[in-house]
Amino acid sequence: MAENTSKSIYDFTVKDIRGNDVSLSEYNGKVLLIVNVASKCGLTQTNYKELNVLYEKYKNQGFEILAFPCNQFLGQEPGNNEAIQEVACTMFKAEFPIFDKVEVNGKNAAPIYKFLKSQKGGIFGDAVKWNFTKFLVNKEGKVVERYAPTTSPLQVEKDIQKLLESS
Repeated sequence: MAENTSKSIYDFTVKDIRGNDVSLSEYNGKVLLIVNVASKCGLTQTNYKELNVLYEKYKNQGFEILAFPCNQFLGQEPGNNEAIQEVACTMFKAEFPIFDKVEVNGKNAAPIYKFLKSQKGGIFGDAVKWNFTKFLVNKEGKVVERYAPTTSPLQVEKDIQKLLESS
């Protein structure tokens, strides 16, 4: 159970949207916002729009957004990876990395999400409550904050700036 022994998110390897392995150690030294995304959620449009604003503003300063599609909330991410990429990258113009569709809750939850939840539980338990739950990770790979789905990405900007300014 790697998620129990892991010290940082850099200990994990995930699949990108094309099925290729990606070691999260590639993001060592960067501030990360990890988000479970969905194409057909009421929060989709504003979240992608604001995530794009943050990404454009901070991507050259050591900031990355890692988006993990998830279909566990009312089936709001029903497509295959090709369809998801089409929606995220064409319709919503996302330039940040989109990964393989994952489960964020339950016995089949992706190890990275088991780890994230173990580091920062939610108000009503550890389970991810909905699409667009956000985890902020510092340059050392430690989860420093968790934001509710209704927290707009731009409300997280001050926290991102603080972590980017820290050495």
